[in-house]
Amino acid sequence: MITIYKSTSEGLLTVDDFVAGSWVHVSNPSNQELALLVERFGIPLDFLTDPLDPDERARLETEDGARLIVVRVPHLDSWADEIPVTTLPIGIILVGDLVITVSAIDAEVIGDFKQERVRNFATQDRTRFILQLFLRTTLLFLRYLRDINRVTDNVQKDLHRATRNEQLIRLLNLEKCLVFITTSLRSNAFMMEKFHNAKYSQMEQDDQDLLDEVIVENKQAMDMAKIYSEILSGMMDAFASLINNNLNTVVKTLTTITIILMIPTVVSSFFGMNVPIPFQSSPEAFLLVVGLTAFLCTLGIVIFWRGNLF
Repeated sequence: MITIYKSTSEGLLTVDDFVAGSWVHVSNPSNQELALLVERFGIPLDFLTDPLDPDERARLETEDGARLIVVRVPHLDSWADEIPVTTLPIGIILVGDLVITVSAIDAEVIGDFKQERVRNFATQDRTRFILQLFLRTTLLFLRYLRDINRVTDNVQKDLHRATRNEQLIRLLNLEKCLVFITTSLRSNAFMMEKFHNAKYSQMEQDDQDLLDEVIVENKQAMDMAKIYSEILSGMMDAFASLINNNLNTVVKTLTTITIILMIPTVVSSFFGMNVPIPFQSSPEAFLLVVGLTAFLCTLGIVIFWRGNLF
């Protein structure tokens, strides 16, 4: 789907033609739409298809007068409870007087621009648009990192009573999210450094300051992701040990109960044998057996209790 936007005095409007200074957003395009863009602007086909690959890395590339910038952005998949946060690439193509963004799906960062939640956004200022997209992407990474840390804290509260693997699987899925985020942030950092070296001398002072801010925020996100990943790894090790400890406690308790319950069986077995037993002819034999069984059971309970085996 191809949608064309242009900033006006009335806000961001949708237009019908590729006018100068407009923003063209291409989401999950068909082969016909790709062919249209290639024919109309002479864009290399791989500039349009590479950002549709979910594993495409962040990079800069120039060919035939067109420049491709691939940035990886976070994506919250509400249908995937196991790994809710992942990353996907967005391609930014600079050709002529247009800026074209290409993605397999509409990411949240694109929605921020569509819904005019970005201040001082104008489609005519392409460099500013790119830097703002970098900044929104990095801030979104930081937000999702805080959300992951909050979920980790909630899981940690259940550690003391965990005896099964559900919480461990949740932590493993969160660690996968952090791996995706860390890899994407590192890839974006390399791309931003190349963009910094290529464009720094050509940008105005405000844009230079914004790019510096983006690089700092991205580094902060990388540091946060690394810290959270280390905390999560340590927590998973502690969690696995805690599960084993809880399981050992349950097994120990069940073993103790089994031994206590064996005492009445042993005593009754003696008095049930077909050989002469003392007191078997006594009218108080039943009470004697019950009393002896109760005494031995009580003695066993006291011994195990003092040995902290319950």
